[in-house]
Amino acid sequence: MAKKMIRPIRTKAEYDEALEEIERYFEKEPKPGTAEADRFDLLALIVEDYERKRWPIEQPGTIDAIRYRMETSGYTQADLGRLLGSRQRASDVLTRKRGLTMKMAWKQHREWNIPAEALIAPPRARGRKSAA
Repeated sequence: MAKKMIRPIRTKAEYDEALEEIERYFEKEPKPGTAEADRFDLLALIVEDYERKRWPIEQPGTIDAIRYRMETSGYTQADLGRLLGSRQRASDVLTRKRGLTMKMAWKQHREWNIPAEALIAPPRARGRKSAA
């Protein structure tokens, strides 16, 4: 049976069809460098593209990114205080009483490897917008 040409996914039915075919490759992984391996890679790319467009994942907020790095790397608030210059400054940043300066963002990016995009993103709107 001839395989269908791989095309961009535009419908839920096409998405389900691509997932079904990908699942078969999980059961019997194709050898690298073969036409089957190329087909698997292409299917994975179009599925990823469809999912990214259909169900986008929002970037974490600045404080979420900092807390995530602290949690995953074992850093404490005291460590953040040493990085930012004081424990009070760290506390104020984490409680959103103080925004990050570019200098603080740069230190966290350089020292803790937090993506700069997460540190310099504009703050998310909270609640309803004012009628101003």
